[in-house]
Amino acid sequence: MKLFLVPTPIGNLDDITLRAVKVLQSVDGILAEDTRTSGFLLKHLGISKPLHSYHIFNEHGTIQKVIAQLKTGKTLALVSDAGTPAISDPGFLLVRACIEAGIAVECLPGATAFVPALVNSGLPNDRFTFEGFLPHKKGRQTRLQALADETRTMIFYESPHRLLKFLEQLIEVLGPERPVSVSRELTKLFEETARGTLADVHAYFADKPIKGEIVVCVGGKPEPEEREKRNKKGEDYYKQRVADDEADDEE
Repeated sequence: MKLFLVPTPIGNLDDITLRAVKVLQSVDGILAEDTRTSGFLLKHLGISKPLHSYHIFNEHGTIQKVIAQLKTGKTLALVSDAGTPAISDPGFLLVRACIEAGIAVECLPGATAFVPALVNSGLPNDRFTFEGFLPHKKGRQTRLQALADETRTMIFYESPHRLLKFLEQLIEVLGPERPVSVSRELTKLFEETARGTLADVHAYFADKPIKGEIVVCVGGKPEPEEREKRNKKGEDYYKQRVADDEADDEE
């Protein structure tokens, strides 16, 4: 009786982990956001398991049925179309229900889009806030205004057809000179990351077709003194490590 949360590749199918394959081979059934997408992945992996639909539109009505299955002693895996379940995808409500019902839950490490986008952005990643998809209409401007004074790097998901409008909204709230990194088609053949100011990146994408899933990383509000202190602390730590290593070598 256990629920596994299994991350799946966000593009390149080779990014599936060996452990994820073993779990998918061992479970009694798989809950899938889109059975067609997951069916393609399972076929690629040579795995044949019962697939059950579990997505945002049937999540509330499906949870108790899943809990009932698990209580019979079955082991199930939850997968989303791409990435880690419950990160801007269905899963949170099921995990909470399992915990409340005393059912074991285990999440495997694996693919998720915002981590490579953040690390590849060149923006500070010692502290960051993940905002995911902002509301499309109601509450969107309020959320952006609330982030105006955010000092950490901010990470957003956005659809390609809304990217330009989103960059314009960020310019209005944060100013055109705020640094940004926009990644699309991560792990795929035409993977691309555009870096620069909000104004520069907006101009870059304004003249070309935009395709693929989008991750936007935006620099936080500058903290000159605090940033300088952190950088100095890091430099001092590195120098001490080098000195310690040299001392060990001499011994």
